[in-house]
Amino acid sequence: MAEKVLLGDEAVALGAIHSGLSNAYGYPGTPSSEIMEYLIKYSRKTEKIHASWCSNEKTAYEDALGVSLAGKRSIVTMKHVGLNVAADPFINSALLKINGGLVIVVADDPGMHSSQDEQDSRFFADFAKVPCFEPVNQQEAYEMTGEAFEVSEKYHVPVMIRLVTRLAHSRAVVVTGEEKEQNRMKKAEDKNTWMLLPALARKQWVTLLGKYEEFKKDSENSPLNPLYLNPDFKKYGVITTGLGKNYYLENMPELSDKPSHLHVGV
Repeated sequence: MAEKVLLGDEAVALGAIHSGLSNAYGYPGTPSSEIMEYLIKYSRKTEKIHASWCSNEKTAYEDALGVSLAGKRSIVTMKHVGLNVAADPFINSALLKINGGLVIVVADDPGMHSSQDEQDSRFFADFAKVPCFEPVNQQEAYEMTGEAFEVSEKYHVPVMIRLVTRLAHSRAVVVTGEEKEQNRMKKAEDKNTWMLLPALARKQWVTLLGKYEEFKKDSENSPLNPLYLNPDFKKYGVITTGLGKNYYLENMPELSDKPSHLHVGV
């Protein structure tokens, strides 16, 4: 166990390293760039992983897919508008039987601090029918990255982590764990699950839809989704996600004369 002061981006990068990451690919774009910068610096210092920029987000995602096919864990990073470029392999990869854990980290930019538009990448995750993790703070960014790799390999699907600018570019103390060993290289069990000919894709689409109830059950039982109930106050409840929880808690005293009656479910 150790404590480090990290950006949200750096917390994701270190979380990936400690999860047994083998390869990382990305395309630069604020507010996601620091993830790959951290991983590239680490790769040059230790040579334990391979990390590199790619010509665009699509090729970055396809490189990560190739690593997953070989049974290794890979991560791919980009900002929200870059997901438009990577949409083709991302959406299609949801129908593959992911071998090594595959995590895509997308940093959205609400308020357009350094972007030409706003975009909510959670809609892409919903469209692809894959799990999406959204951390509240830097500690969760670190922990959720490890969980995302586990979920990816458990259900054989890519998993998205969605960040936003204020989390990606702010620092906090993060308690870190030990680094896991990397996966051994292994072939995918069935080559047909990595082919998207229509006859095969239709079957894999049904398989993906069949995982929804398992995703839902895991989400509802996850300690990352706490539910707080007050039996003395049942007039209404508040649901928050990601950084929104921090804003809610910060303003909660102004929302009621009895702030203790308000509880937040994430």
